[in-house]
Amino acid sequence: MNLSLIGMSGSGKSHWSSGLAELGFLRFCCDELIADKLAPELIRSDGTALDLGEWMGFPYEPQYKERESRYLACEIEVIREILSYLSASNSGQKVVVDTTGSVIYTGKDMLERLKSSSTVVHLATPPEIKELMLRVYLDQPRPVLWRDMFSKKHGETNEEALARCYPRLLFSRQRLYEEYADVTIDYYARNQEGFGVKDFLREIQSQIRRQRA
Repeated sequence: MNLSLIGMSGSGKSHWSSGLAELGFLRFCCDELIADKLAPELIRSDGTALDLGEWMGFPYEPQYKERESRYLACEIEVIREILSYLSASNSGQKVVVDTTGSVIYTGKDMLERLKSSSTVVHLATPPEIKELMLRVYLDQPRPVLWRDMFSKKHGETNEEALARCYPRLLFSRQRLYEEYADVTIDYYARNQEGFGVKDFLREIQSQIRRQRA
């Protein structure tokens, strides 16, 4: 079984993929692989390291557009490399791909290949959680690709514009996640007390069996 976890940044993909790695899955973390490719650029003027979120910045900052494009180019390269591994491997090794929230922008061909090479698991995010996710994004910036979904109205502050546009970004992505998902794990199901990695895996297997019945 090969799995690809998709969903918004902050939906728990890294948590669950790390847990699956403890069960013997080979984990590909796309954020880490992209950071490796961008490593020469993730340096402050004083020589200390930047993380990806700080490097990319927010969509109202002047460097954002260029870095958004650079990030997406690296992401496409990383997904292509993972797909090559999946198509070439005959070891029987189970794989989990911890994708970024922006994997849906890598192109239809890439997404269809990912879907044919793995079971795509969507970690769904309900609308009522969007404010929490926005606060997390503001407090701990992650590399988020806005793809022209951000705009500022006259008189708005940057934070007011982010708060207005973030739900739009979530909604537009949600439709694409749903389009490519084989399995969807509900937010409240995966966050209930006592729900662990083995339960997560059993839920995926259960949904697959029901689809095949």
